[in-house]
Amino acid sequence: MPVPFNDLPRQRILSVDAFRGIAFVLMLFVNFLAGARGVPAWLLHANGAADGMGLADVVFPGFLFAVGMSIPFGVNSRIARGDGPMQVFGHTAWRALALIVMGVFMVNAESGYSEQAMRMPIAAWSLVFYAAVLLVWGVYRFDNALLNGCLRAGGVALLAALALVWRGADGVSMMTPQWWGILGLIGWAYLAGAVLYQLARGQRMLLLGAMLACLTLAMLGARAGTALAGHAIHSLIVLAGLVCALLFFDGQRAAALRLRDGAAFAAVLAAAGSVLHRWYPISKIGATPPWALYCGALCVALFSLLYWLVEVRAARRWTALVEPAATSGLITYLLPFAIGAVISLAGAHFRPALLEGNSALLAGAVFTAMIVLVVARLNIHNCKLKI
Repeated sequence: MPVPFNDLPRQRILSVDAFRGIAFVLMLFVNFLAGARGVPAWLLHANGAADGMGLADVVFPGFLFAVGMSIPFGVNSRIARGDGPMQVFGHTAWRALALIVMGVFMVNAESGYSEQAMRMPIAAWSLVFYAAVLLVWGVYRFDNALLNGCLRAGGVALLAALALVWRGADGVSMMTPQWWGILGLIGWAYLAGAVLYQLARGQRMLLLGAMLACLTLAMLGARAGTALAGHAIHSLIVLAGLVCALLFFDGQRAAALRLRDGAAFAAVLAAAGSVLHRWYPISKIGATPPWALYCGALCVALFSLLYWLVEVRAARRWTALVEPAATSGLITYLLPFAIGAVISLAGAHFRPALLEGNSALLAGAVFTAMIVLVVARLNIHNCKLKI
């Protein structure tokens, strides 16, 4: 029987779910405010040429960090069930592929397309894509395995048809990865983090070495101007989440020692970011080392606070507010895009009147709450995505 790499809890951990849920709730809020006028600049993305970051620039690293925290629990769970190395890797690769495929389709719905050449509105194309995602990765209650298989096969066929229908601005070119989209970037970083975790067999010092290797690769890649630099930076943040999970949950130790190690880890990341800030700007668009290290430090600090609040002080009731987003992250991420496609297809416009000052903030808060409530309702009916 294979032995898990680390001594981790088998049950779901509420503080980890709370961190993931907060990241998704913040994503809903800052995405709604994108392009808003008269709202505090610190809530939005920093200008691409600026040396700094706003709250919106920390949300994507929060996703990556949460992905990293989930890796050791997922891998050890599969090993405990008897999966060998190739089975674990196969599952990892399948999950990464799902995210990459979704990311590529979504990024091709954002720009570079020709509705005239496609002979359909991009909003309709997107809605068919979201339907295909539900068919391929949806959680079904049907007892008939053949029916479930047919639904998934139908979803795959729809994805293939959409790829064939898509046309570029020149009316001829086919879909390309472009910059992979948010989900695609997460998929590549997840794949790197999960493989490195398995190669290191859960040993923290080796994983810290992998973080240093990613940082070095990112700096070399940035000097050479290759896209590999960005992937290395994103993998660095995933590994930071992975190491954080091991610091807090591997083995039997007092909570005070876990919090001490978390504080030390956050301080080291922040100090490294400060040193590298002398040569690199803080930039999400540029995926720079200081941005990644500072965001990693912020994520560790936030998780340390959540661990103390939820696990030590047992203040848990409030987590119900973010629990739907935490347990159905993909649905939470995709639902606003699907709603936007429906609104676009209907020719309706409701945002311009709200996107200014306090009205935008209030509308963003209401929109965020509504999405979370809808996701909670979908959870009740088992309408979920599982990769």
